[in-house]
Order: sequence, then structure tokens, then C-alpha cells
Amino acid sequence: MAELPHVLVVDDSRVVRISLIKHLKDSYTVREEGDGEAAWQTLVLDPSIKAVISDLQMPKLNGYELLERVRTSKLRRLQQLPFILVSGEETEAERAKAREMGVSDFVTKGAGSAEILVRLNNLLALQKAQESIEAGREQLVQDPISGLFSHKYLEMQVAQALSHSARHGLETSVMVLGFDNFDKLCERFGASVAEQVGNRFAKMLEAKMRHEDSLGHFGDGRYAIASPGTAAQFCATFAERVREAVELARLTVQGQTVALTVSIGIASVPADAVTSAAALLDTAGQRMLQAMQAGGNRTESGGILPATRPISINHALEMLAANRVDPVKPHVDALATQLLPLIRLINQELGLALPMAEIEQRLSERNLAKK
Repeated sequence: MAELPHVLVVDDSRVVRISLIKHLKDSYTVREEGDGEAAWQTLVLDPSIKAVISDLQMPKLNGYELLERVRTSKLRRLQQLPFILVSGEETEAERAKAREMGVSDFVTKGAGSAEILVRLNNLLALQKAQESIEAGREQLVQDPISGLFSHKYLEMQVAQALSHSARHGLETSVMVLGFDNFDKLCERFGASVAEQVGNRFAKMLEAKMRHEDSLGHFGDGRYAIASPGTAAQFCATFAERVREAVELARLTVQGQTVALTVSIGIASVPADAVTSAAALLDTAGQRMLQAMQAGGNRTESGGILPATRPISINHALEMLAANRVDPVKPHVDALATQLLPLIRLINQELGLALPMAEIEQRLSERNLAKK
């Protein structure tokens, strides 16, 4: 007979552990621990454990703290481990906190064996499917150094996203990014070095993307991101953030400082009347070329405007230092409101006699006018 999957049950109550083990023992091999710290040690040392069922209130390390350690672990198997919390009288806010931390599911205290087994079986089936997808991804990786997916794989991802969007009435967006004057970068440093620069750029993108997004090669010096469930205006907002970050960055290549810019094309469904994943990617690619032909360092989204988002004071200062005043102007009122306490202190310490009452009145009037 095949070995049963291993599950860890964590609860400071021996009675609760016995009850859970009774429900699970016919389908799973169960290990048990009485506190979160002991459970953590077990998880680190025993790679055979496939899921955790944990109480919230425990000595040494409570359920939240154990969940946080698991999700922030350097061990990938723990980051993705199905984790069920046994819920008692927790508030909705506490449940929301657990969801944000990455809990997989909740089981109510006193739940019957059928409910516990269904939830656990579903989570393990999902985990197995995800592992299968990951294995498939590895076979579709174009470049083992960069870890980026192929154009064909991205097309498959977009096709799946479009199918899901059609069923659930959601939007799907894609963006294609290309280095402006990539051919000149190749001439200056060689194609191999230019590709390494692109890989560094890709790593920066990966750090900013959602887990459900997919990043891959679109061509030489060009990359694409598929974003299922993302509206075009939010994709445009993300594109602008990426474009600005590249523009402000200064890479060192072979001891030389290199200033780079990117042009970005965006396409989305249902805003763009396309019927296939290939057509959606091609539309975004054509818009990227339009952005390049218009001078580069810009985003072409087919008329979709980025969703309004605030910028931080540090970001505003970086933009001004780069002599980019226009993108900061729409945020002047909000930035000034944040800086008022500092302005008051400067006025007081330097004895400037600034018209603070007038400044505050003007800001108040402008903020009211926007509502």
C-alpha cells in the first residue's frame, strides 16, 4: 500500500489533538505538537509533512506567528505548504489578518470529519496541481540563467486568463516592454552583455509583480507580462511605475554608467476587440513599437489612462532631481499637505514669517475643489 500523506496537527489541547487525529487517521499519517515553537522545529526538519492544521492560541508561538514563519521561510516547500487554522471566536478582522498572512483555509472548532477531510483533500489536490504546473514551467523556460518563460508559454498563460475572464466577467491585460535603442546597447557592449542587462531588468520586474502574473521573453531586449484579472488602467499605472523606475536608474556596465529607457505597449480584454491570446500580445507589441517610433520612453495604451495614484515625497524629490517636473505637478496639493508640519517648523526655527494661514487656506480650498 502507498504511504499516506503526512499532516501536522498543532494545538496545546491534548483533547483537541486526539479529536483531529481521530478524523484524519484513516486518510493521513498524523504528527502532533503541543505548541507553535515545537511545530516550527518539526516543519523545518521533516520534509515529508504536506499540510498543517493549527490552533490560533498557543504557548511559545501562536498560530499567527507560526504562519508568519512558514510563509517567510527560506524553504520554498514551507512557503507553499497548505496551512489551515482552527477557528473559534475570532473576529472577521482577525480572519482577514490571517488571509493577508497567507493562510490557506479555516476549519471551525468542532467541525465534523467530512468537512475537515474535504478541505484538506482540496488543498492537497490544489498543491499537487500547482507543483505539476511548476514542473511544466521549468520545461518551458527559455533561458536557464534568467529563468524567463518563452513567448509560447506566455501565450498559453494569456489564453488561460482570457478563458477565465470570459467565464467570470473579469479583465485581462498584457504589457510588452522594450529597451529603447537596444541595438546600440548591443553595439556598445556586445549582445551577451546587453542580454545580461536585460536579465537584471527582468529581476527588477519580478520583484514588483504579483504572484499570479507571468513574465517572459518577447524578443531581443523585449519582455512581456501577462496580468490575469487586471484592469487596463491599473496595468497602465504599473507600466508607468516601471518606465519611471528604469528612467531614474543608473546601471553600471563594465565600469561605465548607462542610462536606459523603455517603451511599453498595453492591450487588454474586453477594451481591445481581439479573439485570441496571440492577437492580444501582438496588439501590445505593436503599441510598444508605436511608443518607440514616437520618441521612446513612453507608454502607449490605446487611450487608456493610468489609474490615479499618490506618489511619495521621496519619489517626488527623485523626479525633480531628474528635472521631471510635470509628473509631480498633479500631486503638489497632497505633497504640500503632508509637508505642512515641516514647513511650520522651518518657519518657526528660521523666523521666516511665512504666510502659513494663507498657505493652509489655499490648500484647503484646492482640496475641497477636487472633491
